[in-house]
Amino acid sequence: MDVSQGYREAWEGFWSTTSDTPGEAIWDADPSLSAAPHSELFLPYADVSLPVVDLGCGNGTQTRYLATRFARAIGVDLSHAAIGHARRADPEGIAEFAQLDLVDGDAVRSLHGRIGDANVYMRAVIHQSEPEARPAVAAAVATLLGERGRAFVAELTPASKDVLQRAAQGPDGPPEKLRRVFEHGLKPASATDEEVPEVLRAAGLTTLDSGDTALPQTEYLPDGTRIDLPARWFVLAAR
Repeated sequence: MDVSQGYREAWEGFWSTTSDTPGEAIWDADPSLSAAPHSELFLPYADVSLPVVDLGCGNGTQTRYLATRFARAIGVDLSHAAIGHARRADPEGIAEFAQLDLVDGDAVRSLHGRIGDANVYMRAVIHQSEPEARPAVAAAVATLLGERGRAFVAELTPASKDVLQRAAQGPDGPPEKLRRVFEHGLKPASATDEEVPEVLRAAGLTTLDSGDTALPQTEYLPDGTRIDLPARWFVLAAR
């Protein structure tokens, strides 16, 4: 299975027209607001001597932070342009980056074969994946974990749509970073509350811990309030 050509082109188009400036992508939050607090929830369950794979790493901001907490950090993304951003932002090679289509089961199994059991960090990937691809994304997590790995998965809830709708209805329309998401046909928060835990269960993943959170964005409402999107987090193991 592969993602659709339209989906692939949407992400390639987004990252190809994004500069290397930190925070230009609306979700490119500083790690102190994202991977750092997530690590505090995750590390009690994870063997940090195993690699961590950041699925949907984008420009690698969170991957570089994860490299300071795990023995090895590998960021993967569908978009070749995103991987180009990630490598340029990491000239010292703190982390590793590679293009990977998560719904390509053979490619995911090949990665697992090269690195062995691994931990997984995945922030807001299922909710924006094409509905028919979501089971394969969850299956990729299970494949990479093997027997010893653990996963931290954070996904937007449908309540995020209301926040984004309010942001888009400002006096000047959507703020610039949100407008770019819409212009490239990306669809945030399109999974239901029930769908994410169900697709994780169906992939053979067991929830060890979970809770509610918010994913801070790099864009603001007209009144100056930062856009924080309601989300749910899960710490997972393969059954």
